[in-house]
Amino acid sequence: MNKRIDLHTHSIFSDGELLPSEIARRASVLNHRAVAITDHVDASNIDCVGRIINAVLDIRENWDIEIIPGAEITHAPAEIIEKLANQAKNLGAEIVVVHGETIVEPVIEGTNWNAVNCPEVDILAHPGLITLEEAEIAKENDIALEISARRGHCLGNGHVASVALEVGAKLVVDTDTHAPEDLISYDMAYKIASGAGLPEKEIEKVLKDNPENILKSKGII
Repeated sequence: MNKRIDLHTHSIFSDGELLPSEIARRASVLNHRAVAITDHVDASNIDCVGRIINAVLDIRENWDIEIIPGAEITHAPAEIIEKLANQAKNLGAEIVVVHGETIVEPVIEGTNWNAVNCPEVDILAHPGLITLEEAEIAKENDIALEISARRGHCLGNGHVASVALEVGAKLVVDTDTHAPEDLISYDMAYKIASGAGLPEKEIEKVLKDNPENILKSKGII
């Protein structure tokens, strides 16, 4: 059975409902190989990354699932994304996500641009109506674009998939989990990728190879 990797979830350290341990347990039951806890941060609370690490270390030592401390830079001024990304990495974040210009929230214009131009960013989440130029820069900087399972954010999936395929940018499918019911199986992730218009030959790469390569590049797996 294929194992799932989800690199975008939220715990009680921001606006999620679950403790890191419960995210790990529920993900394990759904046959996840790895899950990243990427709570919302800006300059006011970026220190939460350090608090997540203690829980992550306990889980890694005792359970057969890789839990990854991370951060999602959210609704921050676009001009400070690089500064925040560096701060998050220095505090121990192993995955840095940026909350992209989803079509259902008033994310400041320029967020996608600044995110794809920042080498410390790993994933641009739900980037909405991302441009070809931004996707090309994401490819150059090895930043993955996200196909989202989350309600509302998923409305841009078809556009994101189309643009990424046109320029050869890397894609991942993440849940942006906030509540227990948000975590999904590999089979559901496959359906979401297919519904976004990805050809069958690309889906395994998006669900398995791309997230694995992100984690391998960091020495996590």
